[in-house]
Amino acid sequence: MAKISPVSSKYIIHATIDIEGVVDRPDVIGAIFGQTEGLLGTDLELRELQRSGRIGRIEVDVETRSGKTKGNIIIPSSLDMAETAIVGAALEIIQRIGPCNAKVKVVDIEDVRVSKRNFVIDRAKTLLRRMIDKVVPDSQELADEVAYSVRVMEIQTYGRERLPAGPAIDESDEIIVVEGRADVINLLKHGFKNAIAINGTSVPQTVAELSKKKVITAFVDGDRGGKLIVRELTAVAEIDYVTFAPDGKEVEEITKKEIHKCLRSRVSAEQALLELGVKNGGNKIQTKTGPRPPQRSPQRPAARPAYQEKKKVMNDAEKKKFKEMIENLIGTRGAYILDQKLSILGKLPISELATTLKSLNTGVYAVLFDGVIDKEIVTVSEKTGVSYIIGMDTKVKSTETRVTIKTINDF
Repeated sequence: MAKISPVSSKYIIHATIDIEGVVDRPDVIGAIFGQTEGLLGTDLELRELQRSGRIGRIEVDVETRSGKTKGNIIIPSSLDMAETAIVGAALEIIQRIGPCNAKVKVVDIEDVRVSKRNFVIDRAKTLLRRMIDKVVPDSQELADEVAYSVRVMEIQTYGRERLPAGPAIDESDEIIVVEGRADVINLLKHGFKNAIAINGTSVPQTVAELSKKKVITAFVDGDRGGKLIVRELTAVAEIDYVTFAPDGKEVEEITKKEIHKCLRSRVSAEQALLELGVKNGGNKIQTKTGPRPPQRSPQRPAARPAYQEKKKVMNDAEKKKFKEMIENLIGTRGAYILDQKLSILGKLPISELATTLKSLNTGVYAVLFDGVIDKEIVTVSEKTGVSYIIGMDTKVKSTETRVTIKTINDF
């Protein structure tokens, strides 16, 4: 059986185990392999990972006292960060070892490269100071590259919705709220560590709570979708300032100079809403039912966009059912097509999903699949009358379609 050397191991999973009975070390190891078998798909099968040397020897240390067994589990890993976290989480599904009830808790995932990385950073600072003394005009590019790589590594998840965010959310008095992960990365690249993404058009509770105790600037794309997000944000959270990327541009693609210019030209939320044609009613900001009417025909009422009227709102029963189904699809590269009663009309590989939807005229209520939602799937789903599309990630913004788009992170 393969064993990872300390040099090649990147992470170490530390877990504790409490067993209501007397078991031996081989029983624990057998339960780890047996009860996680088939759970994570072939790519993350523990036995195969150990044979290929990507997971090291599983160390189990147990001690029995008063008829109960307690101990520690240590698993070295050369997988990447996300895969290692998945393997660690899989350990916690173990509920029985032999005839005894058991509980496994992952207490830490140690990055064994941290000390090495800290040494590299400290040494790089020393070398960089020496270089600056002898700097040639274009050496600034090197400094920017080093700074960029360090900043991008600092992206983290924040709150119970696990929102993409910079590392300085808690200690900053001012927070920049953006639309997606790519926006946070671009701000990190240019030195802004206090950005957090809402990951969609619905405002997460975490952002609403942050807005009560911090100064919030909404920084959105310079398009219609950005304006709709501002309306949603101001209706749910206590937004202080609003700024937009240049017309036709997204926050994720603008330069450092453009970012600074946008933030300097931010306006109060009240002023932004007036410019967008939204009234301020009472203590809360109320949104109108549509955009400001064109000045050429002021008597013409402004209609809500079609996709705003036809979007479905997921109830608790649907959310529970969809959550169970999308989790079952992880790693399968498959898809479910559901009817109005949430019964499965068909199971198929995602390579056949678009073709199958094109062949159906009606009767499809929801589509769930192990892949990224793209424009083709959305377009075909709209023609078929689909209410929900649920995938692992999305390239299409919720504001661009009347179909309700959800990802696994929304559950």
